[in-house]
Amino acid sequence: MNVWLEAARPRTLPAAVVPVLVGTAAAQRGLDELYWGRAALALLVALSLQVAVNYANDYFDGVKGVDTDERVGPRRAVASGLVAPGAMKRAMALVLALAAVAGLVLASLVGWELLVVGLVAMLAALGYSGGRRPYASRGLGEVFVFVFFGLVATVGSQYVQDESVGLLATLAAIPVGGLATALLVVNNLRDIPTDALAGKRTLAVRLGEQRTIHLLTSLVWSAIAFAPLLALLLQHPAPLLALVALPLAGRVTGLVHGSAGALQSHREVAPKRRRGPALLAALGATGRCQLLYGVGLAVGLAWGGG
Repeated sequence: MNVWLEAARPRTLPAAVVPVLVGTAAAQRGLDELYWGRAALALLVALSLQVAVNYANDYFDGVKGVDTDERVGPRRAVASGLVAPGAMKRAMALVLALAAVAGLVLASLVGWELLVVGLVAMLAALGYSGGRRPYASRGLGEVFVFVFFGLVATVGSQYVQDESVGLLATLAAIPVGGLATALLVVNNLRDIPTDALAGKRTLAVRLGEQRTIHLLTSLVWSAIAFAPLLALLLQHPAPLLALVALPLAGRVTGLVHGSAGALQSHREVAPKRRRGPALLAALGATGRCQLLYGVGLAVGLAWGGG
């Protein structure tokens, strides 16, 4: 796999795609009236910010020594020596510039108030793992993901269509943000041993393994439970199409609970061997669950709202 694509962490990209799909589908205008150009720009901004966060995390964790050989999961470009720190820093800046340009064009079409939202999002992306006190190391990474890849991205995608904030998009943003957060929780669950050794106090490190698993389970199944609520709000069964993700939701929680059992039964085995396969599979399954849920929900909202 191309090193830059690998560093972009494709498994996490549904967190950027799904809120744009759902927010656009929640717009009050019909499919034949949607501003597809605005939707494309919103998607470009979301994807660019997601990749920028991933590049920034690769860069900052690499130069700070957080990523080591004991870390479980996809290799990190800077820590493994595949990409020089300076090159990763420049790539991060380039992707952020792309997000800024797309955001400027979108703001010129919709309203300059979007510039404030965009600026805050970019600062939040840099502060996630950068600076003197990165908030991901203080257990606040999940808050960032829920707010920006749930509420802001979903409601913002609806706003660029209707130029107003709608109740449907606001409520739909909750399960979208929950599943995006679940992606981060799985990732941080996997990294508990190495993050703790490096002094990176993520929420998973603070909660411990068992409570992190309970948090993940709650996020996944709360999102599933939200589909019937949205169907009630619309008075149409179409949002129930999101329940097509049920099997994957079960697989995610099954894999994560299974990894905990392996951890308790094989404490003499190195963390990488006892945790790796199940949690890597769980990360992929969480991304697929979010994407399938998001597509189902977007189709349901467009159908039921029309």
